[in-house]
This record gives sequence, structure tokens and C-alpha cells, in this order.
Amino acid sequence: MLRLDHATLCHPGFTLTADWQAYPGQRLAIIGPSGAGKSTLLMAIAGFQPLQSGRILWMGTDLAPLTPAQRPVSILFQDQNLFPHLTLGQNLGLALSPRLRLSALHHSRIDAVLTRLGLAGMGQRRPGDLSGGQQGRAALARALLQDRPILLLDEPFGALGPALKTDLLMLVRDLAVETQKLVLMVSHDPADARRFADATVLVAGGQALPPVATNDLLANPPKDLSDYLGN
Repeated sequence: MLRLDHATLCHPGFTLTADWQAYPGQRLAIIGPSGAGKSTLLMAIAGFQPLQSGRILWMGTDLAPLTPAQRPVSILFQDQNLFPHLTLGQNLGLALSPRLRLSALHHSRIDAVLTRLGLAGMGQRRPGDLSGGQQGRAALARALLQDRPILLLDEPFGALGPALKTDLLMLVRDLAVETQKLVLMVSHDPADARRFADATVLVAGGQALPPVATNDLLANPPKDLSDYLGN
């Protein structure tokens, strides 16, 4: 279980509080006005943003002493963070060995995840040789190779067209079900939240509110969300 225990985040321009829990296998959308703190919430869980007070726990263990690399978290950023000078196989290899000292077993795992995500035979290509959808799949493959129980998505597919974005979100949804990962996804699109997420966290007015069933929240949005959506 991920527990945000009276967590308070202070960032230039706002203070954000959160006090709720989420469970392995859940898919949560994080939605709310621009600048409300959605990405900051993910950064705190990942360890890049310190808490002002409170705790973030995973399975009862306080994550505060752990660096981002030590936390049970993988994160996909908006820019996907693929290194253009490395091959696709090397980019994925960083998830297994930061110094790229890759064993035969490592290469086997890389080949397997490339095949799983429809990128078989592309390990020697560089990111610039791939389409946007293929780059999204490659970034997801690297996150999966880290094999951590929490996956954070900070709109990594936002620059893709609607069809490609939907395809990748459905792929993440299927993989989350298969592996029982907890997935938290920042989104500006309520349609994505409906398709992807069991429940949704509204971030507005200085609070990241407890998760609510996505369809129920969007059918009867509170004023902050209604104003944001233009309802």
C-alpha cells in the first residue's frame, strides 16, 4: 500500500496537502487545473521533491530516507528522457546497469521487453530513428525493466496524436493489470482518465483529494473540477 500520511508539499506559489492511500494493481488518474501541483505530487512520491511535513510510506516503510534510485518507483516524464546518442538497447540497458555493463541475461531481458512492446529487432536503432509512438513504447520498456511496483506517468504520451496516445495508455493499463503495479497518471484529458483509471485524484485548491471512482467524479464534478473542465 502507498500511504500519503498528512503529507504537505511547499513549492513556489502553492502549498499542497494529501492524506490518502492507494493499493497495488490500482490505476489512478491525477487531474486538476494547471499549476495546482499534479506533477509536484508525483515528484514527491518519486523522491525529487521533499515534504514539508508528513510522510510517504510504501508497505509501511517511510520513503523519506531513500533516494529516488532506491525507491520502489519508476517514472515516465513528458520528454521521455531517451538519450539520443545511445541505441535503443543501450537506453533500456540503463535500467539494468547505469554503467551499461550488460550481461547476456541483461540482453535477453532487453530483447524480451522489446518484443513484448512491439519493438523486436530495433535494439540497435537510435531514438531519432523511431516514430513518436515507438519512442513512447521504448520509454515504457525502460520503466518496465526497472521492475518496480509503482509506476508514475507525468503525461509521457501527451505529444502524441489521439490514436497513438490511446494505444499506449491501453498497453500500460494491460501491463498494470498483468503485473499488479500501482500506476498514477497525470492527465489533462478526462477522456484519458475514463479509459485508463479506476479512480481519480483531484488536485485543486491546495489539496490532492482522496481517490474517487473516475466515472462518479466526472459525472458529478465539484466546482474546482467543473470550472477546469469548462462544464
